[in-house]
Amino acid sequence: MLRKLAFGLAATAVMSSAQAQEVVLKVAHFLPPMSNMHAGFIVPWCDKIEAESKGRMKCQIYPAMQLGGTPPQLLNQVRDGVADIVWTIPGYTPGRFPVSEVFELPFVTTTHEATARAVWDFIDENAASEFEGLKRIANWVVGPYVIHLRDKELKTLEDFRGMKIRAPSRLGNRMLTVLGATPVGMPVPQIAESLSRGVIDAAIVPWEVVPATKTHELTKYHAEVSGGYSLTTATSIYVMNQKKYDSLPADLKKIIDDNSGRETSALAATAFRKGDEGGRAAASNRGNQINQIPPEEVERWKKAVQPVTDEWIADVTSKGYDGRKLYDRATELVKQYSKN
Repeated sequence: MLRKLAFGLAATAVMSSAQAQEVVLKVAHFLPPMSNMHAGFIVPWCDKIEAESKGRMKCQIYPAMQLGGTPPQLLNQVRDGVADIVWTIPGYTPGRFPVSEVFELPFVTTTHEATARAVWDFIDENAASEFEGLKRIANWVVGPYVIHLRDKELKTLEDFRGMKIRAPSRLGNRMLTVLGATPVGMPVPQIAESLSRGVIDAAIVPWEVVPATKTHELTKYHAEVSGGYSLTTATSIYVMNQKKYDSLPADLKKIIDDNSGRETSALAATAFRKGDEGGRAAASNRGNQINQIPPEEVERWKKAVQPVTDEWIADVTSKGYDGRKLYDRATELVKQYSKN
């Protein structure tokens, strides 16, 4: 009898210990569940950590701002513990990532995976302090931004004049201004309504978000730059509340660690690349016109936006950094990984 009682108490203790170590991570982001980022990266990532932890660590995913607030508030939500993990765009909170935003400068980034690896290494070397209070899981860029236009083609530098264009970030605002357009800042979820009501004439977003936002249904023309470099893009972060990470037992921390870093960043970028391919196909299948800006015209655009880079270097230098060195290192890393 005593042996049975002891065995029962021991079993109960083991079960209680196992239950105590079960972790449910609240994962939040701003796009709907049909978005490629949700289905192509976040869900597989969550499935992987659940499988590797044998069910002891799971995700509860909250897409489309289901935890409340607006996209620019996601960063505060993860810092404050409202969410345990978020995917967000640092450009929604200007000034909080002054060094790592170098990848949002015009004509800095190339392919998705190469740039993702460059972003991870660059932040490790130069901008880790910008992520204080956060456990970095992945850093990447969302892919080349394309100009999507309601009812007017854009082929030359002069065509920017007088156009109201949705801008992706602080640097995107500045870039559009020097190109001659009027930038209109807004998060991705507001694009569809703004296009349909004529608040904006065009939007700069990657192909990946086009189907989820119905941008291909609200536009007729699309302009891509040739030459292998992006007109601009946005840095993207998948980060965890540091205190939540620190509270995990060692074996669960290792699972998070094993699913973080340079190659996890590249996997996120791969999801975006596949999403870009799907978004472009959606526009093409609808009969929309996709224009490639020829190299000689791209060179004109590069010269026009050079002040944006010069101003960024000067601004970052005024904050106590070596702006030129940071810019050169970012572009060097992109070239290094692009060769591979």
